[in-house]
Amino acid sequence: MFDEDELRRMSPQERIDLRRALAALDQHDMRASGSGERRRAIFLTLIVICCVGLAAWTGLLAATLPRFYRAGGWRGAWVGFDLALLAAFAVTGWASWRRRQSLIICLVVLATLLCCDAWFDVVLDARTSGFWFSLASALLIELPLAALAILGARRLLRMTNAVMRRYMGETGPMPRLRNIPIIGVVPGRPLSDLLAEPPGHPASHEPSAEHAESGPGRTVV
Repeated sequence: MFDEDELRRMSPQERIDLRRALAALDQHDMRASGSGERRRAIFLTLIVICCVGLAAWTGLLAATLPRFYRAGGWRGAWVGFDLALLAAFAVTGWASWRRRQSLIICLVVLATLLCCDAWFDVVLDARTSGFWFSLASALLIELPLAALAILGARRLLRMTNAVMRRYMGETGPMPRLRNIPIIGVVPGRPLSDLLAEPPGHPASHEPSAEHAESGPGRTVV
């Protein structure tokens, strides 16, 4: 067992190798299972079906909906939406105050609701006396707040991945967010292997040769 003095005498590279070895020993239970892959395949199939169905439905609506329509429940729709937006602001504030990881989800939901609010305000107020006020509030308030929320969620995701990479002993520049793989979705691949992949590297569904040779008696450091 290493004591603190021995750890301090190690070179930076030796400490990185030690982190990688400890991470590899602790991450054997984080690989994706066969059932997880089936759920992922079902989810992707549903996404494709929804995209095709929504595209067809959108075309049908564009061709058949009347240009003007008197809506019922107008007050309930907008009051209900604003209550949902208020709840999103409140939960986001709580998650930020308590420094919870759920803040990332809250920021994405808040940004989505703000964009929806801006869109419907502008579109439904077109050709009315309130159009310019709705457009100004969308451009100056709602959309900037949505952008700040998305940028905040992106920053938190990158910070979380940077901490994980550091504890796995990975060095080098942080990859782009779109190139960071989802942890636990590739069968036979431990967390340390996924984090070590270079940006844009395609995730392999086969265990790496290095991992296949690893075992309880293998010396890593």
